[in-house]
Amino acid sequence: MKILLADDHDLIRETLVLYLGAQIDAQVVEVGDVAGAERAIAQAGDVPFDLALLDYDMPGMDGLAGLAVIRGLMDPRPVAILSGTASRSVARDAMAAGARGFLPKTMNARSLAAAVTFIASGEIFVPYGYLEQDEHAPVGELTARETQVLRGLTEGRSNKDIGRLLGLQEVTVKLHVKTLCRKLDARNRTQAAMIARDRKMIT
Repeated sequence: MKILLADDHDLIRETLVLYLGAQIDAQVVEVGDVAGAERAIAQAGDVPFDLALLDYDMPGMDGLAGLAVIRGLMDPRPVAILSGTASRSVARDAMAAGARGFLPKTMNARSLAAAVTFIASGEIFVPYGYLEQDEHAPVGELTARETQVLRGLTEGRSNKDIGRLLGLQEVTVKLHVKTLCRKLDARNRTQAAMIARDRKMIT
């Protein structure tokens, strides 16, 4: 399998490549923006990509305009969106715009590899129940993992320390922190911890 991975964060790209390499036999070409993805597709020649994975927040995406560009170049092969922070409404819009999958970056290695294989085979993938969840639910309704990460923040732990305690990659913890900041309407990790303590969200 030949995969195009477009993401502007080096650490996230490296982690995703590590995940995929450990689970499936795939050649992964990495780029950092939509322009790089366009060049890679043009240079693929007689061995086209089986799947393109695009970070929703990288340079050149311009909302979902970048998805349309890459879909046009990849057609009929699938394109999926990766994101650590995009809302469920964005996920719904991406699927309506022709994305063949929406993959939260907090997925574990095995699930991510399975989803990639599923999409590359011509199927559509979104985590079960993801699009139906209410993104306006009360902020106290965090996932079990988010609650664990939030507890680490309130204890003043670093991302590395939290990852070691929970058995997670540091980059995965960072994505959870970003999600927590969005859910709690916090500017940074420190404010998220303060909000959690004020609202007695961690017992």
